[in-house]
Amino acid sequence: MQAAAAQAHGPREVVWPQDPQFGRASAGKIAMWIFLVSDGLSFAGLLLAYGILRGESLIWRHPDEPSLGIAFTAGLTFLLICSSVTMVFAYEAALEGRRSRAALFLGLTALGGVLFLLGQYSEYFGILHPGLAREGLVFGQSAYASTFYVITSFHGFHVFSGTVYILVTLGRWMRGKATPAQIELLGLFWHFVDLVWILVFTIVYLIPTGS
Repeated sequence: MQAAAAQAHGPREVVWPQDPQFGRASAGKIAMWIFLVSDGLSFAGLLLAYGILRGESLIWRHPDEPSLGIAFTAGLTFLLICSSVTMVFAYEAALEGRRSRAALFLGLTALGGVLFLLGQYSEYFGILHPGLAREGLVFGQSAYASTFYVITSFHGFHVFSGTVYILVTLGRWMRGKATPAQIELLGLFWHFVDLVWILVFTIVYLIPTGS
């Protein structure tokens, strides 16, 4: 009876009752969606401010400011999209109970996040080549420079926190403490980060800035 009482007070996954309209959802999934919607509004505010400042500027990019490297960033975008694919594979393997395969794909997803962050650092400051900062794109110097760094670094923080989230979940999964449902929540966050980057890349990089 004591064992039953201990089990009753132990941690368990809370699932909302079946609903004919919305189906079944855990409290964790509902909380994650609420967070993603609120976070999406943050990105929407930044991109809206970017659009207003750009639309009101007679000269958006000054001639002495460098243009953005679209080809390099397109490669980073492709890398981030591939990391979303590996996250799907990780969740699928977790559902099937294939622990080693799920751990492998979680590790590959984290690797994608690390490489993206290294690429973003290289774009800012340069590793094998001069970065944008050395070429004259200085934060605070113009609205073009400031909005670029604020928006892309805000997303970069999400990639960093998502990568840490993946590594923590991977460690818990290898110790048998993480569940497929928790990997699904992780996947929701990571797919959101990837989707937002596609919007940022399209608006900030692909629309011609002029000179």
